[in-house]
Amino acid sequence: MQKKFLFIGVSVAMMMSCAKVPITGRKQLNLIPESTMQSMALTEYQTFLTENKTVTTAGNKDADMVKRVGARISAAVTQYMTQNNMGNEVAGYKWEFNLVDNKEVNAWCMPGGKVVVYTGLLPVTQNETSLACVMGHEIAHAIARHGNERMSQQLVSQGIEIAGSVALNKNPQAQNIFLQSFGVGGNLGLLAFSRQNELEADHLGVIFMAMAGYNPQEAIPFWQRMASASASGSKPMELMSTHPSDERRIAQLQSLMPEAMKYYKPVK
Repeated sequence: MQKKFLFIGVSVAMMMSCAKVPITGRKQLNLIPESTMQSMALTEYQTFLTENKTVTTAGNKDADMVKRVGARISAAVTQYMTQNNMGNEVAGYKWEFNLVDNKEVNAWCMPGGKVVVYTGLLPVTQNETSLACVMGHEIAHAIARHGNERMSQQLVSQGIEIAGSVALNKNPQAQNIFLQSFGVGGNLGLLAFSRQNELEADHLGVIFMAMAGYNPQEAIPFWQRMASASASGSKPMELMSTHPSDERRIAQLQSLMPEAMKYYKPVK
């Protein structure tokens, strides 16, 4: 047991010095190699798709919209990261975008670019630009490696040894923590992103949507609609269960608009 915690302690010391969030430069705890996170993501993503009904793009405008928005946001992410000398961090991403038939108001992005949008989200987004806001936000969580940070914190607190992708993939407890970390937990529950994580994702997210040609100013009324829908309790709001206060979010978004609008070029 002592060796296990010594191993974790050494890992913390090594990783804390080099893991930083894009834009903010905040140091973060990322104990798990990105290759391991992407390996786990691929396994859990494929399992999720086999257990849920995917809406095909054949003649379905909503599924087409999800893929169209995803393609534009992912291209913007690659452009942004390359311009900021971080292109290698997304070089291994193999983007996929799927719409699943599920009444939850939810969406998520796993490491490696595996993105899922639930049909229950679309009545709240109402339009393509608002969908771009959500997808930009969720993709920003992945780019900022917030899931790795959250999972690392849980592994340390629960004393689970980190010894490679094979060991973690075969550890049921680690698998559950992974799913909870990315909002795929369902009856497993969720591990809340910190307020700082959420505000960082808002920051990156509006830049990504702006670079993709979507007006970032639409993020403000969208999150106001989300807050109203969540307060009404009319639908299960998985997407809002880990988010900061409405007032703080809106205030930050308003303060970010001058920066975000510099990136905005409408698609003709």
